[in-house]
Amino acid sequence: MKLSSKIIATFFGVGYFPIAPGTLTSLIVVLLYKFYLYKLSWPLYLLLLFFLFIIGTFTSTQYSSELNKRDPRKIVIDEAFGQLLVLFRMSEAWFPVLSCFLLFRIFDIIKPYPIRKVETLPEGWGIMMDDFVAAVYAGLLFKPLYLLLK
Repeated sequence: MKLSSKIIATFFGVGYFPIAPGTLTSLIVVLLYKFYLYKLSWPLYLLLLFFLFIIGTFTSTQYSSELNKRDPRKIVIDEAFGQLLVLFRMSEAWFPVLSCFLLFRIFDIIKPYPIRKVETLPEGWGIMMDDFVAAVYAGLLFKPLYLLLK
C-alpha cells in the first residue's frame, strides 16, 4: 500500500523532478487534456475528477505521513486534480488551455485568501483542497473573460 500511495501521490514519479514538480505535473495534465481528455463526455470527466480527488486525498495522507511532512513538494497529485478541474468543459484550443494552466499555477503559488487557510485542513484534505480552490479561482476568472473575447 505504501508503494502505491507513493506512486499515485507523486503522479507516477513526476513529483521527484528537481525543478517545479507541481508545474511540470500541471503541464503534463494540460497536454493529456489537449490531446485526449477533452474528448471525454462530461459525466465521465466528472467521474475522473471525483476519483482523482478521493484517491489523491487518501494517497496524500498516506505519503505525507510516511515522509512526516505536512505538504511535501513531492506530492503533486493535487496539481493534477486542480489542473483537470479548471479545464472542465474547456475548449481544447491552445489559448484557453494555456490560459487556464497559467491562471491555475498563479493561484496555486500565490495562494490568496482563502487558499492558504484551506491548506491547513488536516492531512490529505488540506493538500487537495487548496488546489481545488485555486482551480475554482482560475475558472471564475478565465471563463467570463474567455466568453467576452470570443
